Amino acid sequence: MASEKVDPLHQFAIVKILPIKVGGLDLSFTNSALFMVLTVAAITLFATWATTSRALVPGRAQSVAEMLYEFVATTLRNAAGQEGMKFFPLVFSLFSFVLFANLFGMVPYFFTVTSHIIVTFALAMVVILTVVGYGIWRHGLHFFGLFVPHGVPMALIPLVTAIEVISFLSRPISLSVRLFANMLAGHITLKVFAGFVFSLGALGGIGVVGSLLPLAMTIALTALEFLVAFLQAYVFTVLTCMYLNDAVHPGH
Repeated sequence: MASEKVDPLHQFAIVKILPIKVGGLDLSFTNSALFMVLTVAAITLFATWATTSRALVPGRAQSVAEMLYEFVATTLRNAAGQEGMKFFPLVFSLFSFVLFANLFGMVPYFFTVTSHIIVTFALAMVVILTVVGYGIWRHGLHFFGLFVPHGVPMALIPLVTAIEVISFLSRPISLSVRLFANMLAGHITLKVFAGFVFSLGALGGIGVVGSLLPLAMTIALTALEFLVAFLQAYVFTVLTCMYLNDAVHPGH
């Protein structure tokens, strides 16, 4: 039992809560699925609670909700213009999910769904598929002009196009890995220092004194992880808005 408490990777283990098999497919309900459901439920409850009164002089909850709304709206408008506001429901949903999921991961014994790359990659693919789907639907073949920048000499077009295609295809990878890696590394580091506190404290005497330094580091890292939780949601949102701009204005 003690080894589990100091194992920094134990917190990322997928546990089947409700085994479900359909044919050869394993569709079991896991702790990851549970916390994704809880994340969506928490967002829904907060949004409902914050917007119920719709007071002219907003309370704290309504003020927070309005600040989040204005942040996402301003970010999207600055990146993709007024036409990009049609994507606001998507961007706000992604921002809210990433933010709440990151914050849930800071609660002891909770599961951090954004620490699994399959989750972050799925979110990134939603963004990229939206960009490609809307871009082709709205602009037709002109959308592919995105891969041929204006003013490029004819001799360099094949090379530049190849670079642009590779850069575009790498977007879901970089978008997902950035979020996944930051959450994974932060939680591992936090668990390692917490493990030092637990191990040294169990020694008694001088061990308790020696545990004060890792305890201080654990407190500092906890504060840093809360900041990272907000920053990663912010970065994911900003990059999403920049990518959606290519769907709205592929020629820019």
